[in-house]
Amino acid sequence: MNPLLQKFNTKYNSAPFNEIKEEHYLPAFKELIEKSKKEIDDIANNLEEATFKNTIEALAYSGEQLDAVSSIFFNLNSAETNDEIQKIAQEVSPLLSEYSSQISQNEALFNRIKKVFDDFNSPLLEGWSSQKRDRGGLNEEQTTLLNETYKGFVRNGALLNDEDKKKLEKINMDLSLKSLQFGQNVLAETNNYFKHILDKNDLAGIPEAILAQYAEEAKERNLEGYVITLQYPSYVPFITYCENRELRKELALENGKKAFKNNEFDNQNLIKDIISLKQQKAEILGYKTYADYVLEERMAKSPAKVFEFLNELLEKATPFAKKEIEELKILAKADGIAEMQSYDHAFYAEKLRKAKYDIDDEELKPYFQLDKVQEAVFKLAGKLFGLEFSEINDVQKYHPEVKTYEIFESQESRTKNQEPKENLSTDNQQLTTNFKALLYADYQPRKGKRAGAWMTSFKSQKIENGENVRPHISVVCNFTKPTSDTPSLLTFQEVTTLFHEFGHALHGILANTQYPNLSGTSVKWDFVELPSQFLENYCYEPEFLKTFAKHYQTSEILPDEKIQKISESKNFMEGYQTLRQLGFGILDIKYHSEIAKSIDVKSFDVKKFEDETTEKTNLYPKNPETAMSTSFSHIFQGGYSAGYYSYKWAEVLDADAFQYFKENGIFNPEIAAKYKILLSSGGTKDPMELYKNFRGSEPKVESLLKRAFG
Repeated sequence: MNPLLQKFNTKYNSAPFNEIKEEHYLPAFKELIEKSKKEIDDIANNLEEATFKNTIEALAYSGEQLDAVSSIFFNLNSAETNDEIQKIAQEVSPLLSEYSSQISQNEALFNRIKKVFDDFNSPLLEGWSSQKRDRGGLNEEQTTLLNETYKGFVRNGALLNDEDKKKLEKINMDLSLKSLQFGQNVLAETNNYFKHILDKNDLAGIPEAILAQYAEEAKERNLEGYVITLQYPSYVPFITYCENRELRKELALENGKKAFKNNEFDNQNLIKDIISLKQQKAEILGYKTYADYVLEERMAKSPAKVFEFLNELLEKATPFAKKEIEELKILAKADGIAEMQSYDHAFYAEKLRKAKYDIDDEELKPYFQLDKVQEAVFKLAGKLFGLEFSEINDVQKYHPEVKTYEIFESQESRTKNQEPKENLSTDNQQLTTNFKALLYADYQPRKGKRAGAWMTSFKSQKIENGENVRPHISVVCNFTKPTSDTPSLLTFQEVTTLFHEFGHALHGILANTQYPNLSGTSVKWDFVELPSQFLENYCYEPEFLKTFAKHYQTSEILPDEKIQKISESKNFMEGYQTLRQLGFGILDIKYHSEIAKSIDVKSFDVKKFEDETTEKTNLYPKNPETAMSTSFSHIFQGGYSAGYYSYKWAEVLDADAFQYFKENGIFNPEIAAKYKILLSSGGTKDPMELYKNFRGSEPKVESLLKRAFG
């Protein structure tokens, strides 16, 4: 019996991970794709006149079981993959791409959607604005769903002729496979390298706690001495503390050469193919470039606006960044280094940070035990939004390291906020009415887990047949593993990472919309980072830090002077970090704009293009052996194509939003209640409208500049 084809008879209808075997996936996908096709055909061939309910709403609720299996499989492909899962992914991706194309190009279905859309829209009004004539009974969320559904079909080729529809279907399938291969190559390159060191003297400068971590890694590989990998918790401390410059150089080069070695995992040709395919897709759909296609659905609206935004920040940040680097060069020169290289930056930045603020990450780590940091973020969510978290052990997990939590909303919070949409129940659970979400927390690096940190979901929130189906949210990170005698202790940067991803999680946890495709993080891409970056601000607030920054052995609170230094150090190297982010953003938008129109896939030089594009943001000499593009998974595997700028865009939003709290109290209940409405509304409204309803005005770029540079 295939558990993926059965009703999940588990608590909260959660994924039955213990029962799922790899051989279940492919048959389940094939059967559920056929089942979902029948659902679509039933909608498309309904003999009744097309209405919002029997067409738009029916489509929004279709494919539930296929969505659930897709979420399980692709989340595991990121967090707990292996060769077999990756092989299945290569088979499944084109099937899903073909299925998606068949829906978007189903003429009978689109005719019904268009009929409903036309019924509710005056032909005299242009564009996608929700400011239309009377909807004849549709509420605001239904209006948004109608517009988004119609627009989604048009943007996926519904108005194309048959020949172009076939071309687009082929392009989408090729993109799906090539993007998947890009990520698999990066993961392989990350896992394939490790540095084995026997002589402890080679690791001078590295704190004992990190050395214990390296020794543990060696032990797991049945080796003596120490092992350093390219996984984030291993690589970053090494490049930050190791006094041996040649070893720093070696590791940095290996990290920078990922998928740029002209071997079987090289991504250069995949990059050319991917950007070429995206440009072809844009042109078939009637757009000048892929960036124009993407940005039509963003707050920024156009490539010109993005370039203007990035260049404005570049102009403001460059003088600060250059000044910061000059300070580092003075330290390097004292060590006999005539010309600093990129692999020197973290080492000397840490030295300068310690000298300026008397802050040492390793000195701070004992005060940031992972469990206590997680407890702090839970309590913050409780203080702001009335949420309560309880660890449970009766929900199946995909790995023993994963922890699971029930999330409830306090009765006091529910009464105060009066959310009428809540009417919670499940088919196999008798729940109190304040259940909000199920949370999976997965924090340690593993061979089968890709690098980085992310939030995702196994089930979206929705309201159907009077039932508010609550979401199943997952937060995945790669933090330092505990050793035999030390719990997992976080660097301060890892603390902010956990808060960042939990900000995304709150967007999902608090979701309270009717339709799953408008729920939680289903918002404009340059709006999605607001909740995550907003929550990071609390990490720098002394009032809040004192509540959880306690030594894991003595329970001593981090001394006031250290807390003050952390707060003061918030903008340390902000100029450099801003230029680095701008470099990524400019490279991304250039890849997906004019360059793609004229690219010759055979002759295009990825490295040359990258170096020329990032010239103004690169403050260290270029290295001919390295390229960041070949491991730039955000844009070539993830969803940030022509959208990486959104990190800085959202910084403007989060700086402006947190300034509002700072002016009125960082735990102000009235402002928190308004912010909760923004989070719970998902994609039901235009993001600028949501923001103005919360803040009372549009965000100001000056808020970011003031926070960053004073």
